[in-house]
Amino acid sequence: MKVLLIDTNHQLLQTGLEKLGCICDEDYTSTKQQIEEKIHKYDGVVIRSRFNIDKPFLDKATNLKFIARVGAGLESIDEEYAVKKGVQLISAPEGNRNAVGEHALGMLLMLFNNLIKADLEIRNGKWLREANRGVELEGKTVGIIGYGNMGKAFAKKLKGFDVEVICYDIKEGVSDENCKQVSLKELQEKTDVLSLHTPFNQLSHNMVNNEFINNFKKPFYLINTARGSAVVTNHLVEGLINKKVLGACLDVLEYEKLSFENLFENDELPEAFDYLIHAENVLLSPHVAGWTVESKIKLAQTIVDKVEAHFFTKQTVETKKELKRVTGIGGLFFKTENPEKLKEWYKNHLGFNTDDWGCTFWGKDEKGNKASTQWSPFKNDTTYFSPSTKEYMFNYRVHNLKKLLMKLKKEEITIVGEVEEYEYGKFGWILDPDGNKIELWEPIDAPFL
Repeated sequence: MKVLLIDTNHQLLQTGLEKLGCICDEDYTSTKQQIEEKIHKYDGVVIRSRFNIDKPFLDKATNLKFIARVGAGLESIDEEYAVKKGVQLISAPEGNRNAVGEHALGMLLMLFNNLIKADLEIRNGKWLREANRGVELEGKTVGIIGYGNMGKAFAKKLKGFDVEVICYDIKEGVSDENCKQVSLKELQEKTDVLSLHTPFNQLSHNMVNNEFINNFKKPFYLINTARGSAVVTNHLVEGLINKKVLGACLDVLEYEKLSFENLFENDELPEAFDYLIHAENVLLSPHVAGWTVESKIKLAQTIVDKVEAHFFTKQTVETKKELKRVTGIGGLFFKTENPEKLKEWYKNHLGFNTDDWGCTFWGKDEKGNKASTQWSPFKNDTTYFSPSTKEYMFNYRVHNLKKLLMKLKKEEITIVGEVEEYEYGKFGWILDPDGNKIELWEPIDAPFL
């Protein structure tokens, strides 16, 4: 397999790919057009954020089997078109989630305790104790929007601070021992500190605007380590001025270029940005929340591991011969009036080891690895089973979700929504002839252990 590296990364990425048998070429200086002229020679591409991989690029990449982005998101890639052409998309949110969690917490504690302001004052000969009296995190409610890899990592870091952690996510059933999932309305009623961990998409674009800010019952602090496009900076500044927003920790800004490498090409600063850089209740960093010595290694290793899993394991070789479809039952989901009460009944009378998810049953797959099956009651008013009107939904384990969905689409099976990825696997949905919604799960069982 021939792979083109078009962004610099930790050396172990190239070394790891070469140990798998890949032939790696490096090109960190050619223009996009120059790379397009030779991309047909390659089976794989490894990028960070150097340029967009769009339809014209993909049309020229006639032999491409995978695109690996050494980062959390895939927004620089035309995902739909790539999947349509059978290109495997690989990202590495597992590699820098811990770094993001630590950075978000560090920024918040620095802001609460005026550490930047106090440090600068002392360096200028000022010893102002009362002016730098801090605020404690204990007793606050921290609201997280987007409870995937990054949101979960931040919630984990908050353990021990005696705070209530709640989250809002478009996917139901994401609660865990560190965080309770709530509605957006409840989050906006309770939150003292809001942390954004959303991917780049249409739903998150300009999400934090005047209307969003004004819907919060209490003044709140904002942390954004996700994407700058999620926050309308002008509206954030208005919130800071009128005290609806008490302070902000911003690792990302809407002014960033695609490559995240710089902000402005000239010295003319937007008025809102000028306010931010002079505000004492605003902390800024240059998109480095996931940018640590350790995460650079983890990101590289994650890419190598995923390339190996997709293309070099015995299971993958077998799958190429004959695509495996369903390999087992992954879960049984059903509606009930009171999920918590029902879980308690099953716990007390049938010995179910229940948690926020429901109950996890363990067995082994055909290779002898631990494999989980989920039992989960949902509230009667859930929309998770839609467009099906049935009272239940089955989840089935599969080996290669995206390839299976492509095959099912060719067989004219109804596909519901888009593939979603979490630390516990990939999810897709189809309808059977009776209108039952079926969830297909390419599992990662480890997070349930």
